Amino acid sequence: MRYILVPVVGFQFFYYQFLMGVVWLGQRGLVSRWEWEPVVRSDLMARGFHSCNVVQGKLLIFGGLKTQDTQEPPLGDVVAFDPAAQAVRLLAPEHGYRRSHHEAVVLGDRWLCVVGGWDGSRRVSDVCSFDAEQKQWEGWSARTSETPVGLSSHTCTKLTEHELLVVGREGGLHTQRRYASIFTLHLQRGITTASRAGHSAMLLQDYGPLGKSSGYKLLVFGGRDSADCDVAGHWSKGKLHVSQMPVHGLQTALSLGGHKGSRHHSCTVVGPHQRPGGGFRRICFTLAGASPANWFRFPSLTHAQKRCGHRTCLWNDKLYLVGGFGADGKTPCPEICSLRILP
Repeated sequence: MRYILVPVVGFQFFYYQFLMGVVWLGQRGLVSRWEWEPVVRSDLMARGFHSCNVVQGKLLIFGGLKTQDTQEPPLGDVVAFDPAAQAVRLLAPEHGYRRSHHEAVVLGDRWLCVVGGWDGSRRVSDVCSFDAEQKQWEGWSARTSETPVGLSSHTCTKLTEHELLVVGREGGLHTQRRYASIFTLHLQRGITTASRAGHSAMLLQDYGPLGKSSGYKLLVFGGRDSADCDVAGHWSKGKLHVSQMPVHGLQTALSLGGHKGSRHHSCTVVGPHQRPGGGFRRICFTLAGASPANWFRFPSLTHAQKRCGHRTCLWNDKLYLVGGFGADGKTPCPEICSLRILP
């Protein structure tokens, strides 16, 4: 397969976590406790700065680092977690594609499309895919020479099955630009903002002045020392292929300002909300409503599960916490946990 990376426009963007805390539900003053409940433990999950995506009902974890030591090469294996069986297994061993600080999206509920990242010696902008059915890797070639110099700690958001939006700083081994670019990645079988790295980008519903949904917007949050939320684009409903997970129980529990930015956090859309969690020096999670854009902070009561370089993934009305480095910033966590809201 071939692809084309087209510059759109250029950012300046940050680390988070949690175990037990207090959740305020709206203006009713009701208080609930919440916790990360361990689901399964496996040494295969002990990694950070990996990717985690749902493919055919299973969480596929690719790449990442076993240590923060920059001399160690990143991982290249694909690990599968089956939520129904609560089992972890090695789906595919390393096969020439090693990545960390990369991004991955799912195409056709079959292919894991990996964009950019650190390959152990340099930041790359290459695109490759993993066929979850055939368990085979394929490198995709670019049809243009105007590809980014290198990408790491960027975001990649799927707009359609043939178009992705990449937000991040370009840079080689020693330097990165002071601003980040926004690229559209066209798959075939330049706007600027402050510089961002380790941020999150989520598609949220966009609302007009009367409160009626008018389509979607890409909300970019955090990265570096930024607390800003930038809107990187607007699309009408018919332009995008957006799939939403059923989250009736979790959304009800979390439906209920100021919020500081976060680098290398993890962000998941829960119903109409964007939920970043964890990151550098953070031990709580927050909730951003799509309309109006308000932040709700749910502080933690313990540092036991402070995480960095982790991932959160939503499946079957459950929010999973996968991997990452622990409170010391050095030890990779081998657990998968799910968020539990207590009455």
